Amino acid sequence: MLICQCNAMRRRDVVCGAGAAMFTAIVATLMGSTKPVRAETISGSVPEVDRVAVRVLVDSYQFAVAPSRKVTNVDVEHFGWGIGGGKAPGKTLISEFGLSMHVESTRGTETQNVLMDFGFTPDALINNTDLVGIDPASFDALVLSHGHYDHFGGLAGFLQHNSGKLKAKLPIYVGGEEAFCSREWTGPPAPGDFGALDRKALETADLTVTYAEGPSLVGGHGFTTGQIGQASFEKILSPSAMKVGVDRGMGCYADRLPEEERTKTVIPDQFRHEIATAFNLKGRGLIVLTSCSHRGVINAIKQAQAASGVNKVHAVIGGFHLAPYKEDYVRNTITTLKDIDIDYVIPLHCTGEPFFEIAKVEMPNKVLRSYTGTRFVFAA
Repeated sequence: MLICQCNAMRRRDVVCGAGAAMFTAIVATLMGSTKPVRAETISGSVPEVDRVAVRVLVDSYQFAVAPSRKVTNVDVEHFGWGIGGGKAPGKTLISEFGLSMHVESTRGTETQNVLMDFGFTPDALINNTDLVGIDPASFDALVLSHGHYDHFGGLAGFLQHNSGKLKAKLPIYVGGEEAFCSREWTGPPAPGDFGALDRKALETADLTVTYAEGPSLVGGHGFTTGQIGQASFEKILSPSAMKVGVDRGMGCYADRLPEEERTKTVIPDQFRHEIATAFNLKGRGLIVLTSCSHRGVINAIKQAQAASGVNKVHAVIGGFHLAPYKEDYVRNTITTLKDIDIDYVIPLHCTGEPFFEIAKVEMPNKVLRSYTGTRFVFAA
């Protein structure tokens, strides 16, 4: 099977030609009517947008009475209660160990909406999307950062709940076939089955599975980094094992994995398929949305810079996966973030409290606090 290769840390086009058509045909044969496609690769400069609003739809913690504020040119809007407008108390936001972010970007008169990651349960994603007033029919793209259940667990139920509401052939971007592998959790607090992304649910929802192994455009406004290379001091801690093969329609096809993985049965996760998503805000620089940063938050930033040709980073927001690391490693990460001279650092999900506590001292004017429901509005 022909798979187009791309150097993860070098900006270039991926040209597949007839090989891409062959790949699609083979996949279609194996997967019925679901026909994965290649993402549109970056050619020339990445788009500039005038405004980016990032809503944290699902995260670990909600503080309902946190006051909203403006920090220089960023509006920080906390959600509060699920009341108002004559409504009595009823539902409120659900927090869980998972991550989902909604991005609304504006370019001239055009607005696009991207949903990145889907939390641990459909209950949280459905509840929170409804409470904050996001219409699933507005989505122009979905992005799955990597194949961990706390990032895709809410997807299948969310798709079923919104059956018939989503745009036809709505693209869902993934970093490669590894995203579909079944996984076992091997780290603390306890080992166990960690699930697999449900291909059938994607097919039933009429999504277009879109492989973004290299730097690729997302709609007309954003881009994915493609698979994230190892270009810094950061190390991969593998809390899960990846199972190769398909069982009753669930799992990943061995012949679409890197050659050294095809004959294996179970392998420690290296997260080669992990991708970050970014937007180039006019006059400000990149806004980089990470996931769990298993490949390293610094590596994700460097990948976004290399993919776009834009060096200035206005904000990084997401999970930095620093909770398992010792203090000296966390401090090294903070030092490097300071060297990159990022305007705003917004830690979520798996980052860990030690990072926030140290970074708030080291970068007091750059670190912004977020909760489930918080919305950050960045303007040119």
